[in-house]
Amino acid sequence: MREKELHEADEIHSKALRAGRRTYFFDVRSTKAGDYYLTITESKKQTNADGTFFFKKHKMYLYKEDFDGFKDLLNEMTDFVIAEKGSEVISEIHQPDFYAAKEGAAEFQSKKYTDVDFDEI
Repeated sequence: MREKELHEADEIHSKALRAGRRTYFFDVRSTKAGDYYLTITESKKQTNADGTFFFKKHKMYLYKEDFDGFKDLLNEMTDFVIAEKGSEVISEIHQPDFYAAKEGAAEFQSKKYTDVDFDEI
């Protein structure tokens, strides 16, 4: 019980970002000396073979002396991705015809499932 109380005591400020099967936790914590640092935790829901689930977590610690460099690189990299690929999400989850578009959209989209040529059967 004492360890849990200590753990909760060093949490200063927290926010969560839910993103599908993932949740990102941003937590400001306190060092023993009373200074602050940031932890970013990715928690992803995983399913066991028996149908039960668990959360796989990855944690990153970010200290004040690294904030400026981290923000600069994060901004640079996110700007690069948006400039190269735009802000629309490209994936099989967000686009029902994702695989068709990859494999030759013209042929796939022009042929309807009701267009049956019995000579082909």
